[in-house]
Amino acid sequence: MQQSVLIIRCGVCKSLEFMEKFGGVSRSRTHKSLLGMEVSRSKTVPVWALLSLLTNGILILAVAQLLRGQNLTESSPASAAVTAEGTEELIRQPTTTTNSAKAVSDLPVAGPRHKWSYQQWVTQLGREAEAAAANRPPKLSVLAGDSLSMWFPTKLLPPDRIWLNQGISGETSVGLLKRLQLFDRTLPDTVFVMIGINDLLRGASDEGILNNQRQIIRDLRWAHPKAQVVVQSILPHSGEQATWENRDRLLAIPNSRIRAINRRLKEIASSENVSYLDLQPLFADADGNLPIELSTDGLHLNDRGYLVWRSGLQMFGQM
Repeated sequence: MQQSVLIIRCGVCKSLEFMEKFGGVSRSRTHKSLLGMEVSRSKTVPVWALLSLLTNGILILAVAQLLRGQNLTESSPASAAVTAEGTEELIRQPTTTTNSAKAVSDLPVAGPRHKWSYQQWVTQLGREAEAAAANRPPKLSVLAGDSLSMWFPTKLLPPDRIWLNQGISGETSVGLLKRLQLFDRTLPDTVFVMIGINDLLRGASDEGILNNQRQIIRDLRWAHPKAQVVVQSILPHSGEQATWENRDRLLAIPNSRIRAINRRLKEIASSENVSYLDLQPLFADADGNLPIELSTDGLHLNDRGYLVWRSGLQMFGQM
């Protein structure tokens, strides 16, 4: 598979950077050191790194196909999400092969639930976590984060597990750290964390964000010693092409700064012995910006963006 690893960004997209390797595994909730435990990571090249080189081409080709707007078909059961009423079965994606695919709405339908206050969302997520704890679904994965996680369409999540979405719009690393105990009793197999962009928008320092990330990791490892904790990189924004309502605040944060934070976040994940999922190669064009074709406004993702994210999650799961 020695194809070149440049691939098309839909229409005007430039080539994507060669996909970097994914990270390791682990856990701990004392907001101090890991109770005297010394955690180290081998410096030798892991076996899966070689597999990564082999599979990167496949993943990039799949992403390119998505960006060209081709239909995505499902042959496996749809994934499921946990709600306060219990475990719901998802709507299956259509498997028809028509010449013109129907465009799926980029934005969620507005409703009373979407206008809740932060505290109302915390209360609701607590109910959903309690429902998951009571039912103990197999292969439970938690999405913990902000609006990017919150709006992940349930039908687009990888279909091989049950998903508990614990994202809240506007969430910061401080807020997430304070409410991690909401899903303490769920006994998840995996916890995926993506947080930090709202901290940057509110003027937080790099050190503050990274320190909070470290505390989040330690809290999760302490509360879920048998789970795999996966720290995901902060996604870039679309720069000058962004149309988000607070565009000026967004443009004040160069994507080079986000990349620098992600490099340090990867180091923290390694030192804390948890996994790191680098999504940057999938979500950055040649200039390091989020392709507008993957976004609704230069900050949030549309369905194409979530399909790309799903591809990253699926590849990570296979590795």
